[in-house]
Amino acid sequence: MSAEATNPGAHSRRRGLPRIDLRRLGRAALLGPASRDRLPDAMGHVADAHRAHHPDADLSVLRKAYVLAESSHRGQFRKSGEPYITHPLAVTLILAELGAETTTLTASLLHDTVEDTDVTLDQVRAEFGDEVCYLVDGVTKLEKVDYGAAAEPETFRKMLVATGNDVRVMSIKLADRLHNMRTLGVMRPEKQARIAKVTRDVLIPLAERLGVQALKTELEDLVFAILHPEEYAHTRALIADNATAGDALAAISEDVRRVLREADITAEVLVRPRHFVSVHRSRLKRGELRGTDFGRLLVLVGEDADCYAVLGELHTCFTPVISEFKDFIAAPKFNLYQSLHTAVAGPDGAVAEVLIRTHQMHKVAEAGVVALGNPYASVDGAEAADGAGPTAGAEPYDGERADPTRPGWLSRLLEWQQAAPDPDTFWTTLRADLAQDREITVFRAEGGLLGLPAGATCVDAAYAQYGEAAHGCLGARVNGRLAPLSTVLSDGDTVQLLLDRDAASGPSPEWLDHARTAAARIAITGWLAAHPEAVGTPDAAPRASHALTADRRGAANAVVDLPGATVRLAGCCTPVPPDAVTGFPVRGGVVRVHRQECRAVERMRALDREPVTVSWGDASECQVTLYVESFGRPRLLADLTETIATAGAAIVSATVEPPSEQRVRHTYTLGLPDAAGLPGLMRAMRDVPGVYDVSRAQHPATA
Repeated sequence: MSAEATNPGAHSRRRGLPRIDLRRLGRAALLGPASRDRLPDAMGHVADAHRAHHPDADLSVLRKAYVLAESSHRGQFRKSGEPYITHPLAVTLILAELGAETTTLTASLLHDTVEDTDVTLDQVRAEFGDEVCYLVDGVTKLEKVDYGAAAEPETFRKMLVATGNDVRVMSIKLADRLHNMRTLGVMRPEKQARIAKVTRDVLIPLAERLGVQALKTELEDLVFAILHPEEYAHTRALIADNATAGDALAAISEDVRRVLREADITAEVLVRPRHFVSVHRSRLKRGELRGTDFGRLLVLVGEDADCYAVLGELHTCFTPVISEFKDFIAAPKFNLYQSLHTAVAGPDGAVAEVLIRTHQMHKVAEAGVVALGNPYASVDGAEAADGAGPTAGAEPYDGERADPTRPGWLSRLLEWQQAAPDPDTFWTTLRADLAQDREITVFRAEGGLLGLPAGATCVDAAYAQYGEAAHGCLGARVNGRLAPLSTVLSDGDTVQLLLDRDAASGPSPEWLDHARTAAARIAITGWLAAHPEAVGTPDAAPRASHALTADRRGAANAVVDLPGATVRLAGCCTPVPPDAVTGFPVRGGVVRVHRQECRAVERMRALDREPVTVSWGDASECQVTLYVESFGRPRLLADLTETIATAGAAIVSATVEPPSEQRVRHTYTLGLPDAAGLPGLMRAMRDVPGVYDVSRAQHPATA
């Protein structure tokens, strides 16, 4: 139970004309004229708010839920002295204003009954069905008697797992926390601070990721007031001192309306005051604030195309600040947010930020997943008749729930939490994971997408794609080019992960320096703990260049039309049968034989050297130089030389260059008993784990 007191985040500043304004639903509207010995009748407010979004909704189930909640909580009071039923009513009213459908509102009325009364889940299921029962169970806290200090982290783990199956669980939890934060004042200061910190570290990031901006912004202000009272007081005074700041935006908004009318674009132009935390951040970023810094202009239109039409008119008739332009319609944020952001300068040089979106985009921007209604309703689902939002009537996935938040951050969170059985590890990792508040999308070379937090590296991409199989990752290609695993990925990059086929291979401790996602860090830490003997193993070939030498085999199997000439195969391209070749006389009566595509041939012809016809003789032996590009790992050199020996080739010479960014370059001069075996040898060398390319020598050389 939470106490109710004066809202520390309340303020007298006008909010303009927001589409959803939770602050106007205050204590007076909730309680009305009722006395303490009479339960408040707030269901009228809930019904009005619900019908505003769902005109055809059946309210009988809400009345039934209210009767059960009121009778169950009868005799219970909040620490403020108010009947406890005021809390579930307030939570339900918040969700109704956001446009939640009937099932969510039913569960929100009952969300504390199983936790704080004698009502059981079986009773909820029997009275209201499986969906409502699941939602109520999802937000029911675990008992401290059973879990001790682990109760809070394990409760959040339970809620997150439940959210993985139904995002409405977290919608109810966020509304519940908002009302508790509004009424936190009667708590001891230390308890206020503890609850505010959890709200800041966990609930606010979750509200952001679910796109519920209307809840997130108010939660931010309430946390700001508790954890930073001096900065909050200063910001509040700053807003009060600039009470007329909206006049500057109002003047620009009139100019915008005129421009859009003349362009025959139907649009609604609103002035949106910034909330406290936004003003505070702007002050830290810009220093002294101007009148237009205390709010933004919001332009609402009917269609997507109209958004770009508005943008064109604004950039034509005003001076745009190009660095402020962002297109979140073509590339929506991972939390469903869509809008065009720009900034324009007025005649006096004052810069106004402008948000351009459709009415539907605005609804989703404010209410996030709550605006989707029931995202799991099928064509004939029970919620479809409830006006279940944009997914109602859509074809259901094949056995999969069409939750738009599931493919990204929530799926990753659900995966790594299974590998963090310790509550402390889970709690610490959860906060760190949620602190990464931006997401990028990278493309897999073989098709498909990966959603990763901003700052993620190839290590994170490997574990996101392959799970524990990523222990054998050797490197990556980013946008077609080889890249070390430490490479930080950017939005839109294409990534191909290269894996070692050796099941015994594993990550090095250095990977932890490059891992940003919780899944990668937990998997790497777990492998290193299970393989302590591997921690000290070097992960690259020897650092110093060295050479392996053998007896040099006799020269060429090439015949030239030049009597008495000595034939030598060029080391720059190492031709072998049946390569197309040509020769050029050099000093000492020697004819140097090159492959026809060798760059040295072009240089010889440029010097007017006469070519000599060359043909291959009957002997099958040949000598060739191969370049091997690989990622460094233990036993790589041994595996390559074993592969060469197995193919029956003799190593004439070999050099291994020092590793550079985990990559190693080898040069082998090999003697083959038969040139026909060269393609097979190169394929076998490419199949050695860690090798990503084998090519024949083609570098330029002096003739």
